[in-house]
Amino acid sequence: MDNKVYTLGIDVGSSTIKLVLMEYSDNPIIIDKVNEKIRKRNPESISDLLLDAILLKNNLKYEDIAYVASTGEGELLKRKKGHFYSMTTHAKGGLFLNPGSKTVLDLGALFVRAINISDEGRVLDYKMTGQCASGSGQFVENISRYLGLAIEEVGDASLKSMSPELPSGICSVLAETDVINMVSRGISTPDIIKGIHLSIASKVIKLLSSLKADSKVALMGGMAMNKGMVQAIEELGTEAKLGLTFSTHPDAIYSGAIGAAIFGGFRYHKLNKK
Repeated sequence: MDNKVYTLGIDVGSSTIKLVLMEYSDNPIIIDKVNEKIRKRNPESISDLLLDAILLKNNLKYEDIAYVASTGEGELLKRKKGHFYSMTTHAKGGLFLNPGSKTVLDLGALFVRAINISDEGRVLDYKMTGQCASGSGQFVENISRYLGLAIEEVGDASLKSMSPELPSGICSVLAETDVINMVSRGISTPDIIKGIHLSIASKVIKLLSSLKADSKVALMGGMAMNKGMVQAIEELGTEAKLGLTFSTHPDAIYSGAIGAAIFGGFRYHKLNKK
């Protein structure tokens, strides 16, 4: 092994596991990254397979990694050296991907978290949605499956909407019933998808307003990869006149794993100080 310090962050989400390999220093560098859907499998087994694969790909051994850090639901992973709370890792990872951000918006599979952060990425305050699935990425995935769309097609479909139709938004059961009724009434798929995005975006904007969020806002998590969702948030943010600017990043889904890898490097150096 060379003299570089390698760290690895593992973010075990409710639907996807994300791994990031970093070279840790004052200016950390992403070496490699990988993610995989859980699909009712054992998260620890998937994490182990992904960890072995990323090490093999980069000609490294487990012993070469200075610190393996978990976050999210990864607290029980046996090969980790430490675990970090997901809100702090998403805050740190969001700032890493979007320097200068004052707020990080974690658009997750089960809920949305708005986090005000310091210049160093420390959590100052936060607000989050409840557990109602109609405001989550999982709900978007469920609806897209019903409409016959792959999740990767949802963003482009939403951008084609001419007259979006909003669901009730009260809860996932009622919203799904609304979608079924929309289909029976002949509402186009783009208009249904855009309506879903606007419904979720309205919850997001209320969250940001309640938090007194500041610009710029970094959109992180799986839904931040959905260009239709990003557009809906930007549209309603403008309408609400909150004065916020939004940014995202192609690696937005990895923000938690990135934050875990950075915190792991920091802890490694702290433990090895003489």
